[in-house]
Amino acid sequence: MSRVHDALRRAEQSGGQIAPSDEQPAEATAVAAVPAPPAPGETAAASAASRVAAYNLSVPVPTVPGMGIGLDLLRRVRQVPFTPSPDSHLIDVENPHEAPAEEFRSLRTRLNHMQSMQPIHSVVITSASPAEGKSFAAVNLAITESQLEGNNTLLLDCDFRRPIVHTLFGLPRGPGMTDFLQGKAALEDCIYKIGNSNLYIIPAGEPVINPLELLNLREMRATLDQLPRVFNWIILDSPPLLFAADANLLSTMSSGVVLVVRIGTTTIEAVTRAMGSLCEDNTIGIIVNGARRGELYSKYTYYHSYYYASPDDPTEAEALAEGGSKEHERELD
Repeated sequence: MSRVHDALRRAEQSGGQIAPSDEQPAEATAVAAVPAPPAPGETAAASAASRVAAYNLSVPVPTVPGMGIGLDLLRRVRQVPFTPSPDSHLIDVENPHEAPAEEFRSLRTRLNHMQSMQPIHSVVITSASPAEGKSFAAVNLAITESQLEGNNTLLLDCDFRRPIVHTLFGLPRGPGMTDFLQGKAALEDCIYKIGNSNLYIIPAGEPVINPLELLNLREMRATLDQLPRVFNWIILDSPPLLFAADANLLSTMSSGVVLVVRIGTTTIEAVTRAMGSLCEDNTIGIIVNGARRGELYSKYTYYHSYYYASPDDPTEAEALAEGGSKEHERELD
């Protein structure tokens, strides 16, 4: 904690600000798939009811092939095109060498290395207070993880109080997790596959008046225990720690917690209180949001300009490198 405090003190003294990226991801094309039709002689209502019963893990059901959470689940989910909202600030999957994408790839590398040493599959992304960038971090981390071949990644919106994941991806709010936990929808009907990627999303679902009680159902814990059978990573976006107990509860059901702090906004006291509020000491990392855009971009461009210049014009690489070097010197001044 002392190193975290020292880093935050230095960050607060620098007074850094973050600016949203002007780049927007290009739309990916996909074909929407409809749920499987009912079996012969079975009505649509009966088919939906049987699927709900199959995934309602609190009710014992007969062992039937295809029931439970298995790889066959992914063949029955809906596939939708990647149509992010214009102001979503998602990393541009068509420009993987942009600086924000590189930062999230570095985070991905660290998490995957941790996973190789211990069984980590589900991570709660939260913050001490609102407006610190937890959803921004959760969404972009999920996108980055899904870019690895065969790395099925599930982004689960567990912020039932102020959900935003569905808005960022242009999806309907429901059916979602609250509908599944209340037995109103089958799990397969709540999952959206984004384009031809390895990214899957479960939105929050319909509004509820008792989000904490809903998360406390044993169906929630049982589902999170079984989802790693299908997904290598489950990224949970949750409410802030100091404003609701939801993230604290979710942390007891997951492999670890990643705390998002924002330079110039998050105080050391807030970080201390947030980490102290956790029932389990399973914080595996901290994401510092709001770094100075100019410093990050200039240094990144200086290093990579040699490799991404036009191969037909070798002088372009030299010019870019020289410009990057001058920009780097200005930053140091």
